[in-house]
Amino acid sequence: MSSTAPRVTRPRVAAQDDDRLLRQRHALVVVLTFLTGSADAIGFLSLGGAFSSVMTGNMVLLGLSAGRGDADLALTSGCAIVSFIVGVLAGARVVGSARPDDPVWPRRVTWALVLELLVFVVFLVVWVVNLPTHVDHVDLALLMLSATALGVQSSAIQRFGVPGLSSTYLTGTLTSLIAGVAARSPWRSLRPKAQVLLALMTGAAVGALVALHLPVAAPALLIVPLTLVIALSARLRA
Repeated sequence: MSSTAPRVTRPRVAAQDDDRLLRQRHALVVVLTFLTGSADAIGFLSLGGAFSSVMTGNMVLLGLSAGRGDADLALTSGCAIVSFIVGVLAGARVVGSARPDDPVWPRRVTWALVLELLVFVVFLVVWVVNLPTHVDHVDLALLMLSATALGVQSSAIQRFGVPGLSSTYLTGTLTSLIAGVAARSPWRSLRPKAQVLLALMTGAAVGALVALHLPVAAPALLIVPLTLVIALSARLRA
């Protein structure tokens, strides 16, 4: 009997540990989603009226600009799209593809987030220099930096290999949540989706307030959450 006891206990403990690590990973993704909402609000309100991460919205704006003959909107939305693609490509080169033996938080995900942080540090420097004058072409460069950073972040989250998990494009998350509510799925399965969506809206609200009333602090909404995630991710790689 004693020889069989460990076979029962160890898997149970391992499963509990895995569940705890997955919850912690999700919490960090929620923080990244708050960052995304802030970046989108700052981009839309202060950097030319396009989004840093919502490429579906930017493609609509690009089509709208063609219909209206609005060259400025076409340039802004088009540059955001191209920059996001560049960020996705760069991030994908850093993180690689998901593997069956990946830990809960692969080390390459952190490397990609460090790359994102470096882009946002450049964003910070340019933002501070540009803040007194708000030169249009510099605003566009800032939007491109922000979109590039969030493209990197998108690739980083993809490395987890979890279908539907994202911190940037969340229409599918909303659809899945509403479908789950309609199907009367348990709250335990719906809560992670609701948390991500709430983080996005909260980040957008805070980002809008800061962009409009305390613009000097706007880069902190991007750099502080990202730095926190990078620091805490070390616990998930252990």
